[in-house]
Amino acid sequence: MSELFEAVDALLASRATLPPPEERKRLRTAHGLTLDEVAAALKVRRATVSGWESGRTEARPPERDAYARLLAGLAQLYPAPTTPTTAPDGSGGVPETPTGRTAPAPQTPVMTEDRNPQTVPAPSAEQTQHPAPPLARTSGNTSTPRRPGTRTAAPAGTPASTPAGTPASTGTDPRFANGPLAVVDVDTDGQVSAYCPGGLVLDVPAKSVPALVDWTLTEGRLGQPKLSGPGKDADPLLVLTAAALERYGLPVTLTEEEQLAGRIPDGHKVIRQLTRADWKLTGRGFGPWARIYRPATGSERSCVQLCIPSWNALDTRHWGTAAQLAPPELARVLGVFATRVMTPRGSTAVTGLELMTALHPPTRASAPDADGRRHSEYNPGSLGKDPVDPAPCEAPDGHPVLKDLPRFHIRGPAEKVFEEAYDWARPMTDDECTRRNLVGLDVNMAFAAGANGLVVGLGAPTHVRQPVFDPKQPGSWLVDLSHADLSRVKLAKDKWAELDGTLLPSPFTPKGDRPEGPAWYATPTVAYAVELGYDVQPIEAWVRYDTGRYLDGWYSRLRDAYLATMADLGVTADIPPEEFLKAMDGYQSRDPELATVVSAIKATVKGGLGKLRERPRGEGWRPGEPWRALSRPTWRPDIRAAVISRTRVNLHRKIVKHAAFTGQYPVAILSDCVVYAVDGESPLDFLPYRQGKPLPGGFKLGVNPGLVKWEGTQTVLWGEGVREQFDAPALNLARYIKDGTVTDADGGE
Repeated sequence: MSELFEAVDALLASRATLPPPEERKRLRTAHGLTLDEVAAALKVRRATVSGWESGRTEARPPERDAYARLLAGLAQLYPAPTTPTTAPDGSGGVPETPTGRTAPAPQTPVMTEDRNPQTVPAPSAEQTQHPAPPLARTSGNTSTPRRPGTRTAAPAGTPASTPAGTPASTGTDPRFANGPLAVVDVDTDGQVSAYCPGGLVLDVPAKSVPALVDWTLTEGRLGQPKLSGPGKDADPLLVLTAAALERYGLPVTLTEEEQLAGRIPDGHKVIRQLTRADWKLTGRGFGPWARIYRPATGSERSCVQLCIPSWNALDTRHWGTAAQLAPPELARVLGVFATRVMTPRGSTAVTGLELMTALHPPTRASAPDADGRRHSEYNPGSLGKDPVDPAPCEAPDGHPVLKDLPRFHIRGPAEKVFEEAYDWARPMTDDECTRRNLVGLDVNMAFAAGANGLVVGLGAPTHVRQPVFDPKQPGSWLVDLSHADLSRVKLAKDKWAELDGTLLPSPFTPKGDRPEGPAWYATPTVAYAVELGYDVQPIEAWVRYDTGRYLDGWYSRLRDAYLATMADLGVTADIPPEEFLKAMDGYQSRDPELATVVSAIKATVKGGLGKLRERPRGEGWRPGEPWRALSRPTWRPDIRAAVISRTRVNLHRKIVKHAAFTGQYPVAILSDCVVYAVDGESPLDFLPYRQGKPLPGGFKLGVNPGLVKWEGTQTVLWGEGVREQFDAPALNLARYIKDGTVTDADGGE
């Protein structure tokens, strides 16, 4: 009897009902399956499955029953959207909703990780009855539930929970429901797809770059809400893969001439297409970070930014191998960065500077006037919309304020501020040569920590003769600190320490040399001299009376992004030192994509501060003439100098506290890395922890900005061998302490 039943079942299966061809493709793409994957599972050719989906052919036994079983299973996971047959007004039609103007879903209050109540769209009845399952990703990433009108990729693999660091593509603002950005790629079946953060994949119907821009602004629902009340929403970012470049008629790589120009020629056919469609490009043209826009009308912006990795948009020094990632993984990396920092606006340096402006926009809307109209006015706490000239001592060589100086004149410390990070080293003492190892400590996010709480000038400087020094007054001070002797320093109000000053770097110069006479310093450097107990009598100064903690929000945003990403990698704050060292061991290999985000966050800090004193970049510039960066209100070399000054004295303060308590002195310092000669191999072997508590004011192991991590350990014999090899008794070993690899004798980061 069982054989008869099996025969009947076979007859039924041979006539198994299949859904319409378009439904077959919808179900396949909803689960993220490619034609090749389905063909391999059913043991047929790819063209056969393509014919079934186009309706040109129909499946026959024995593949038909297996194909029907696959589609039936997918239909349970992804039921077709229900379409009402009668409109609310009784017209019998479906009411139209303009694209990009979808009404927001009902909002349900939720509690976020930081305990601040927020709202997210309430799930629909269909989502409640048929929740989408977690979708697998070959990299271990999973996607968020799909949305109507989209398709979600799910490469073959075992379903897993959403990994740490994967931003959800949902948002409280329905205008940006699909996230801040998308990676545009062409699938194996020729379909153009936009991969969004969180695993969401959108079908892209656009056949040209102008159509792609239109689709992004009208249907893409991409972008990011503004970071500050008076600010602007972030424009959507499209990342074009090599396949997408080919599809839209753009070169996959730039020629050498185009690389030098940083753009494709203005006569390129794609640029002509944009021009005919009334789209414009910024002055930088169509390059790795092109911006395509139409002039704003009122408060409405029409702008899309492109990122082209194969044109070197993602610098490998900061983004690692992100440009080689598959579209879903690249969308994840950039999406995490965008969610936690901001949507990238260019290089990490450009993004760091743009973040400052986004958090402190130069203008805001005024209160209504007598006619009820609002006007643009200065936003308190910002740098304003107009650039200001630096003081002559703050200006780099070649600046227009120095045009009257004799040609080839070289300014010394008494003519310019020279606040830079440490690059100092000394020969080891006989006692240090008997130690076994050199251990390096690295300060986490050192320059970000230097910006935290720093009071900076917001406006133009004022020149003052014979001023009285005020540590709370930002500015530049001409003062003689050559009398400062580090053999006796003040540690507290009535507590002094006797030290070996010959083994310590001077806190007043980047090379650690003792000043030889009057020199210009930023406020934090002079304030530290007062803290150490030295007499300070400035000769003159350039001070700023309009002040504020301009970088506080910038620091907080980057700190939170760094800590959240490190926590996703298993390195959390406030863990014991031993556990911290274990957690830091190999943290990058736990999730290389998130490790890339950490690298980009760090580069955003350093690059953003570097942009505050951006130098000419070609442009046919000549000394004494202005260059493009000077037109920005964020071109502020005095703020950069103050941050670097504070970072350097913060490190020196820890070194002095450590020396006073342990008698140990550094043998080399490079920027935020300091090296000691000790007998142990780990920082715990020489840092003065007592019952788990560090020396107050000294080095403390931890992930927070300003705390330190283990940079590396090499033997003293290695260090002496390197110095003998290059005949440099004071070669800066901090440059090579991480892995011991020495690439050159002169060095340079």
